[in-house]
Amino acid sequence: MTVIKQQDFIDSIADALQYISFYHPLDFIQALEKAYNKEQSQAAKDAIAQILINSRMSAQGKRPICQDTGIVTCFVKVGMAVQWDATDLTVQQMVDEGTRRAYLNPDNPLRASIVKDPAGKRINTKDNTPSVVHIDLVPGNEVEVMIAAKGGGSENKTKMVMLNPSDSIADWVVKTLPTMGAGWCPPGMLGIGVGGTAEKAGVLAKESLMDPVNIQELIERGPQNAEEELRLEIFERVNKLGIGAQGLGGLTTVVDVKINSVPTHAASKPVVMIPNCAATRHVHFHLDGSGPADLTPPKLEEWPEITWEVGENVRRVNVDELAKADVSEWKTGETVLLSGTILTGRDAAHKRIQDMLAKGEELPVDFTNKFIYYVGPVDAIGDEAVGPAGPTTATRMDKFTEMMLAQTGLLGTIGKAERGAATVESIKNHKSVYLMAVGGAAYLVSKAIKKAKVVAFEDMGMEAIYEFEVEDMPVTVAVDSTGESAHVTGPAIWQAKIQDLDEALKA
Repeated sequence: MTVIKQQDFIDSIADALQYISFYHPLDFIQALEKAYNKEQSQAAKDAIAQILINSRMSAQGKRPICQDTGIVTCFVKVGMAVQWDATDLTVQQMVDEGTRRAYLNPDNPLRASIVKDPAGKRINTKDNTPSVVHIDLVPGNEVEVMIAAKGGGSENKTKMVMLNPSDSIADWVVKTLPTMGAGWCPPGMLGIGVGGTAEKAGVLAKESLMDPVNIQELIERGPQNAEEELRLEIFERVNKLGIGAQGLGGLTTVVDVKINSVPTHAASKPVVMIPNCAATRHVHFHLDGSGPADLTPPKLEEWPEITWEVGENVRRVNVDELAKADVSEWKTGETVLLSGTILTGRDAAHKRIQDMLAKGEELPVDFTNKFIYYVGPVDAIGDEAVGPAGPTTATRMDKFTEMMLAQTGLLGTIGKAERGAATVESIKNHKSVYLMAVGGAAYLVSKAIKKAKVVAFEDMGMEAIYEFEVEDMPVTVAVDSTGESAHVTGPAIWQAKIQDLDEALKA
């Protein structure tokens, strides 16, 4: 009988969460490198380059790949012959203790994103607990752990459907994926759970994302069953949509499609689709009673040597000297390097601003002719001005954008992913502009931030309003003052180009 010590399990969880905060799985990096080399869309190629450069920087600096260090999801498979040397904690509590230690590690603090009372006050638990734990009892004398840190942007794009038994899963995926926008930070993976019941399909989908990237091997050897045929069909059809990296249009939207299935009711066909973003983070280890998990760091030489330089179509601007007349000259697709001071704000800050304006209260900061960056940064360490500080999904702030543009004098916004049609119209009406930073390049972006201080709502933690002093912060004009959106035009252009390429190959 194997005895697993409580401390070994907790240490393994803590070490694993630190490990995945700054190490991408190498199979994912290799898949991204292939996508980079294949990509013909310059906007998508630039985005993938920034993601790969950021990944290497994070591995070297041992700092988070993304500012959203995720909700911890842990699959624990306990052998029936295992005995625990843990009298005071359950498996859930041990995972939570490991999570707590990992996220509060002073050498690499991870952003605490978990809120309790989710239907009410939504108060941050301050240590990223509780985690989500799935426990299975299986044959054997070991404990197998698969652990991930799942970002909210991709988790929020989860889709579920109860199909009729004769309905096509691939058709549903291809129809549904474009409705998800780019908030899940493609290119990434799709995890699909099929069968069981509604909640079982969700767990199957999430667990499938723990598998290695191997679609290219499947393509080379050919499918051997219906599930593998479905993987290949979805992979091919989704990439022909032209959504591309960051939703800007391109050849690669997903680098793999994973499917887990179990038997289901004869009248049912539950399907859940969960995307994994460009900050794919997970690790797999076993405990056999000999001590904590041994997680061997990858070698930096295993990352591709990729550089990214701004092209000729670039503007360098001082944001402290801008007015509407200046931003009206910017065109969708342009690269802009921002220097000067910008403000930050996310969901909770916008809601508080809304409440203050409704009461006629004076706002604590002046937004006149300022840009607001949708970000919740990681705490700084050492001589950092701020920790990793990549963008959050701008769509969540759509409900507040008209208010901000009409009532605060705000000049423009910065985030990731598309804006809704009503928000694009609001941007157009106010002669504003929306700029996009690359999701999944948080450590790289943070290097452009030279100073940071909290200027309002300090009680909100990472949701507080900061003032950042930036130097050459790279962004792309995603919606210009005429209302042209890169997230509409880019995929449309590249879907047509992909069709032309396919027809040329057939000719």
